[in-house]
Order: sequence, then structure tokens, then C-alpha cells
Amino acid sequence: MFFPEGAFGPTNNCVGIGEQLRTRGHRVVFIVEESFAGTLEARGFEERLMRLGPPPEVEEAPGQFWKDFIRDTAPVFRKPTIEQLAEFIQPTWAALLDGARYVEPRLREIFDELRPDVIVEDNVCGFPAVVTAEAPWVRIASCNPLELKDADLPPVFSGYPLADRSGWAGFVREYDAVHRPLWQDFNEWVQEQGAPPLHDLEFIHQSPDLNLYLYPAEADYPRSAPLDPTWHRLESCVRTGDGEFQLPEQLRGGDGALVYLSLGSLASADVALMERLVAVLGATGHRYIVSRGPQHDQYQLAANMWGEEFLPQPAILPIVDLVITHGGNNTTTECFHHGKPMVAMPVFWDQYDNAQRVDETGFGVRLPTYTFEPEQITSAIDRLASDRALHDRLAGISRRLQAERGTVLAADLIERLAA
Repeated sequence: MFFPEGAFGPTNNCVGIGEQLRTRGHRVVFIVEESFAGTLEARGFEERLMRLGPPPEVEEAPGQFWKDFIRDTAPVFRKPTIEQLAEFIQPTWAALLDGARYVEPRLREIFDELRPDVIVEDNVCGFPAVVTAEAPWVRIASCNPLELKDADLPPVFSGYPLADRSGWAGFVREYDAVHRPLWQDFNEWVQEQGAPPLHDLEFIHQSPDLNLYLYPAEADYPRSAPLDPTWHRLESCVRTGDGEFQLPEQLRGGDGALVYLSLGSLASADVALMERLVAVLGATGHRYIVSRGPQHDQYQLAANMWGEEFLPQPAILPIVDLVITHGGNNTTTECFHHGKPMVAMPVFWDQYDNAQRVDETGFGVRLPTYTFEPEQITSAIDRLASDRALHDRLAGISRRLQAERGTVLAADLIERLAA
């Protein structure tokens, strides 16, 4: 039984593992939020539906939630990460924890009905029903590995460099001050549901059975102490079956690089940001495939661009030269899987950490998303596109990751746990 967070990144990671298990003859069931209904069925999986909150009194138009979210939250994304702690990170945690409380009875109902042999959870917050179910459970941490704390590593969500500790202590103090009351309340509720207490300022348990995280070794962090033996690094976790992609006629040929621009469903809903990128990139000699997002009908693309609201990313990445990304963990690891350098423009959560790590390991360039100068992004694209040594290095990483697929390793470990 897979229980991913209601977002495309964690869901797609679980789909890749679920595909492996299904081909081995196992029954694979996904617990999904009602807005995802039918998505996993279309890929051949069973679904059990749930909600993380009461249904809206008035039915929303498709994509309206994200449009409203960006409208209300976009100003916060322009602030330093330490200021985002109180204005975005804490309210986001609060909403996630409210969802965990609301869905608890439904989860227990699902587990009682199906009696799963293994539960695989890819969420950032914990659910007592998972921890107390009569089945071993697996935690997948599909965010940046700084989520797995280490005193010798930068604080998660900070986007601070590994080589400069000057801001670490202040960020940690602010995180504690902002989140401790929220954590205390949630920790008490978790124990009331029969689950063990949470570790200090952690909103999810570590599984006693099996824990998986997602990051390539070449970009992973040097730890002061090894992780618990129950942790295994998957490196990449790329699904198949998203279909083929034919490059549109208007983008074929030409001397410039072929660039994939995808800022995720949230940042791509910021019309002003997308319009600025279109204006700057439209003046270059490169060609662009654009994932346009939920506000796709609110702005026009330049002549050297083609795009649609949704695109089959795993089918596109193999044919492009580089990627402009928000730095989501799923896209970041998929870029390594396919050997593509990145221009990272983070917006929130662990995207800052991924962008910083890509930059400081030399696999791409981090840019300020809302204040970049045109020459910063154009020169970054020109340099990354022409850096043959970097392309060769990434090609070697890609060959290794595709030969040692994380989906296969995860399926092996889950099978072993079930046995």
C-alpha cells in the first residue's frame, strides 16, 4: 500500500516503485486525495480515496486552488528564507498537521479493510494510523536530504551554503521559536493516537523497519555521523510509461541549445514571473520547451518557445541540453538521472537547499528567482550549454543511475521486508 503526499513529486516517485512491484506480481494499492481520483487507476493501480479536510462548500474550478495560493502567497516567496519560516513554512506545517488529524479515521478504515502486508509512506508529516497499523511500514523521504538532520550540515529550508556557517545558528533558533508550540501540540496528539513520541522538532517518525531517501551520491552531503542502518539511498526514482514526446517542428534545427523550462505547478502559476522569463529568454538564440502551468492561458510564449499546461517530463528530459527548474527534489533527481545541468530558481520549501547544492557541487547555477538580471540567466545558459566537461561528467552519472535504478532497489527492499 502506497500513501504519497498529494503532490506530483512524491506520487510519481511511488509510481516508479509501484510499477516494479506490480510487474513482480504484487497487488499495489494507492491511498490518494480525492483530487487525484482516477490518476493512478489510469496507470493500472487500485485506489482508495481520502480527504485531508472538509469538502469545499462551493465547487472550485480546476486549478483554482493554486491560482488563489500564488495570488496570496507570492509576496512571501520574494523574502529571505529566514523570514519565510514564520510566514510560509510554519503555516504550511500547520495545514499539513491539520490534514493528518482530519484523515486519521479514514486511514484506519482503509488499513482495517485491506490489511496490507507493507505500507509505504512518502509524506513530510506523520500519520499515527500508519505507525500503529499491524504491518511493517516504509518511510520515503523524497525531499532534500537536509531533512535528515546533521549538526555539520546547513539547516533544512535555509538554502545556506555548506562552506559558510555564519547564518546557521540564527536560522536554527528562529525555526525553533516559530515551530516549537506547533510541534508540542502535534506530538501530544500523536501519542494520544497510540503512536510513539516524535523526536524533538520532527513532525514524522523514522520507521523501525525501512527508510529510503532520494539523492544521487555525487550531490549528497558529507555527514558527521552515518545514518541509521535502516536508511537506504535510492539516488533516483524515475517512473516509466509517460509516453513518447515528439519535438515540435518549430523547435527542430537551429544552432542554439534546447532548454526545458519547468518551475513546477506553483511557481509557473505566477504570471508576472513567467512573463519576465519569456521576455528575457525569448531574446536569446536558444529554443525552449515550456511547462506552462495552471495559468497557461494568461501569457504568451515567444517565437523560440513551445509549451503546454502539462508535459511528460521523463520523456522530455532525455532530448534537451539543460533544464531551468524551481529545484523541486523530483525534478532535481530526474535531471541527474538523465544527465542534465540545471539553472535552479527556487521558490519555497527545500527548493533553496537543492538549488544551493546543485550550485556548490558544480552541476548547475543558482539564481535569485525574482531579482535575477537578464545577463545572469543568459550567461548561465550559454556557459552550461557549452561546458563539455560538465556534460561528460553528468553523462557518466546518468549511465550509473540508469544501470542501478532506484525503483528496482526500493522494490527489492520492500519485497524483503514483506517476506
